[in-house]
Amino acid sequence: MEKDILNIPLHPEKSPAVRRREEEKQQLINRLKRVEGQVRGIQKMVEEDRYCVDVLVQVSAVSAALKKVGYTLLEHHTRGCVSQAVADGEGDEAIEELMKVIQQFSKS
Repeated sequence: MEKDILNIPLHPEKSPAVRRREEEKQQLINRLKRVEGQVRGIQKMVEEDRYCVDVLVQVSAVSAALKKVGYTLLEHHTRGCVSQAVADGEGDEAIEELMKVIQQFSKS
């Protein structure tokens, strides 16, 4: 089990207990592609030596967009994976992991 920079264990071998619907997955991918484009736009703004406030406004927009993706994933995880773990009698571990993620997510 690896650890990411947030000191929350990563589980590359695990899959979600409740799979995302294709529509949900596509919405997340589309949002992330928009964020990617926004980040490239910010990079270009810095390269062009644009006004700091304009760059900061765009950084804030990217941050908000990523938080929206995060909250969407957090909700899916809670309603699906954590709920399933509770039903399977493995709720304590899933809830502890969820609380760590929420704590870290609220710091960002």
